[in-house]
Amino acid sequence: MRTTPLTAVPLLVAALATPAHAAALPAASATVQPPRVPAGTTAAWVVYDRHAGKIVATRNAHRKYRSASVVKILIAIDYLERRESVPPADAKSLQIMLRSSDDDAASAFWDRLGKGQIIVRTARKLGLADTTPPPAAKPGFWGYTSLSAYDIVRTYRYLLDRAEPRVRDTILGHLRKAAPCGTDGFDQTFGIPDAVPRPWAVKQGWSGFGTTPPVKCGGDARAVGAPISWIAQRATGSGVPDYGRPVLYTSGLVGKGERYVMALLTAHPAGGTWNASVKRITTLTRDLYRHVTA
Repeated sequence: MRTTPLTAVPLLVAALATPAHAAALPAASATVQPPRVPAGTTAAWVVYDRHAGKIVATRNAHRKYRSASVVKILIAIDYLERRESVPPADAKSLQIMLRSSDDDAASAFWDRLGKGQIIVRTARKLGLADTTPPPAAKPGFWGYTSLSAYDIVRTYRYLLDRAEPRVRDTILGHLRKAAPCGTDGFDQTFGIPDAVPRPWAVKQGWSGFGTTPPVKCGGDARAVGAPISWIAQRATGSGVPDYGRPVLYTSGLVGKGERYVMALLTAHPAGGTWNASVKRITTLTRDLYRHVTA
């Protein structure tokens, strides 16, 4: 696990900046302070301003987290870029995987496409230096992929700037229509959806909260097989980042014209509840958005 000191951040910005813009960190807002991370919570974030062509907020940009469902974006990229057409059944699976964070759909694609080789291929193509496959002893657990806030922002920028239109439009089109409820019954409106005004396109992630949400989201949310949150609690000795701690992630495109690319990753105290953790990440997201838009 590697945490990047603030003195190294300007080097990171250069890698994300477009050629037309010089890379530089902004001065801190004079009116709105950066978010304050609660004691016991570990947070990392990167916000990229597409208009300015630079990062405008960063913390622990290269710290590795277990991916949870955020890896579904990489699964979708790999699938779409390896074929010219998408059968109707696969199109439906992509939709439910990206909009409702369906684990069964992700597992089906994961097995068909070569498990960890998906991560090897996409990390190489997108230049994701912090993104690595799950541990060799846990090849089927896509949620154990390691990644960083920096790499998530880089992934969105790949979709916006380099991916073929059909890949970009399919993935971002689904993320713009993210459902309020995950198919496992968890409410996925924490973070960006609750803290930032529309428009936005989002992909959320959660792990370590067990199989049953405190309040089931939506009357028709269906129970699915053991989710990654269940697996995370039982994979002793896995070497997965933040093993034993629940995690929540919010990421996507926010602001008018989808001006900002945002990734905010949080690990909460062991045994932390869903409701308390959701409140923390949503408050952090709101404060971060206010800071960069002040």
